[in-house]
Amino acid sequence: MENIRVSRNAYPRLEEQPVEYVERKGIGHPDSLIDGIVERVSVELSNAYMDAAGAILHHNVDKGLIVGGSSEARYGYGAITRPIEVILTGRAVQEYQGTRISVDDIAVQAAASYLKEHTRFLDLEKEVNIVSKIVKGSDDLVGIFSKGMDMPLANDTSFGVGFAPFTPTERLVLETEHMLNSKQYKEAMPAVGEDVKVMGVRDGDSITLTVAAAFVAPLVSSLDDYKAKKERVASDISALARKLVGKDVDVVVNVGDHHEDGFVYLTKSGLSCEAGDDGSVGRGNRVNGLITPFRRMSLEAAAGKNPVSHVGKIYNVLANELANDIITAYPQVKECNVSIVSQIGRRIDDPKHLDIRINTEKPEEADALTGKLSDLAKQSLANLGFLTKEILAGKHSMF
Repeated sequence: MENIRVSRNAYPRLEEQPVEYVERKGIGHPDSLIDGIVERVSVELSNAYMDAAGAILHHNVDKGLIVGGSSEARYGYGAITRPIEVILTGRAVQEYQGTRISVDDIAVQAAASYLKEHTRFLDLEKEVNIVSKIVKGSDDLVGIFSKGMDMPLANDTSFGVGFAPFTPTERLVLETEHMLNSKQYKEAMPAVGEDVKVMGVRDGDSITLTVAAAFVAPLVSSLDDYKAKKERVASDISALARKLVGKDVDVVVNVGDHHEDGFVYLTKSGLSCEAGDDGSVGRGNRVNGLITPFRRMSLEAAAGKNPVSHVGKIYNVLANELANDIITAYPQVKECNVSIVSQIGRRIDDPKHLDIRINTEKPEEADALTGKLSDLAKQSLANLGFLTKEILAGKHSMF
């Protein structure tokens, strides 16, 4: 394909550069919660379409919103006084050959099941209102979708980007949130809520982690108990950092607290959306699980887009997969960046352009790989149908 370009990156690897910022919004952050909810809605709609039509029909449900509620939280007590609202919007086929598909019911049930699985202290009956406002898609977009029988046609003109490998700072930020929200950690420290955010800053060889963690008020008895639990969290993160990056890092937890004035990060549910924050699809992590302003990034909201033809989802996943495949297959590639752009109505296996930039120790190593990496990209594009199946199976996170 003439639309694939492979070249040596003119810039040094990120971990060789002087400064790096990395962010991760945890599974209980309202932006992550709504991403997870709409992705579950897409999966459940896809399954319903398969049952009704033998194929995934047109849908894009990537415009959801969490409207925060109100709550009271103090040591040993918490109550949500105004429910959290989840509003689901987007477009989806409502009928197939005379058979009605209960899109709204499917969406509401999917949202409730996701919240039940990923939060511990929400009463879904009393503390959450879920509303679906999903309607039929426009004839032109539905028509493009239905024409892609042999190979889906791009649902949008958009681009996806990916890179590999993660820097030590990126791995540390990701693994810090994973640890704090792991089943094992919740068993050991149940007072730590699901709403966790980690910001990593590397300046030269020095790394600082600023962590926001919502504590569950009914499980915190006093200010002294809160301080002790917060210190335990910081200590556990420091131990993880030493294991992952081999040195001490500066860890600060809930830096916004003002103990003297009684302001601490307490919640009834372990979620800020009970009172302090709202959530919107696409404002959080990229498909690799991180927010990385010192990297190439796409602003696409991947969660909730259909997994068949929407390149805003597929190309972002593919770009990350291809970058990881390249560094795995060719160890001489020290860093790889992949960008893919589509044209609406064009076959998704034939993008308008695919760009691969690699860092190697020697320029001639990059030159020698040009044909091999182009062939690997062609193979990845030819296997896009498998990527759709993997997305539906939950193999790829969208946030």
